[in-house]
Amino acid sequence: MNRCIRAIIYGHVQGVYFRYHTRKEATRLNLTGWVANRIDGTVEVVAEGPENALREMIRFLHQGSPGARVERVEVTWQATSGEFNEFSVIRL
Repeated sequence: MNRCIRAIIYGHVQGVYFRYHTRKEATRLNLTGWVANRIDGTVEVVAEGPENALREMIRFLHQGSPGARVERVEVTWQATSGEFNEFSVIRL
């Protein structure tokens, strides 16, 4: 059964290839959804897939890309939409 998370990542997470590495990790985990920079300097992630893969993604988000300094990650579990076919980098 698939689940869905929405995560907001705080810290030095823009301009450090965070979205690129997040997409790469999501693809490795066979997750669908998206990642985007937000105007307030945070990064937002919506990901759908098996719960164990989502928990691995959450662990990754706490670390981020090599140049990132993650201060905190807020995760909300929500209903799946089933609307995604892949994991994309988008603009909000």
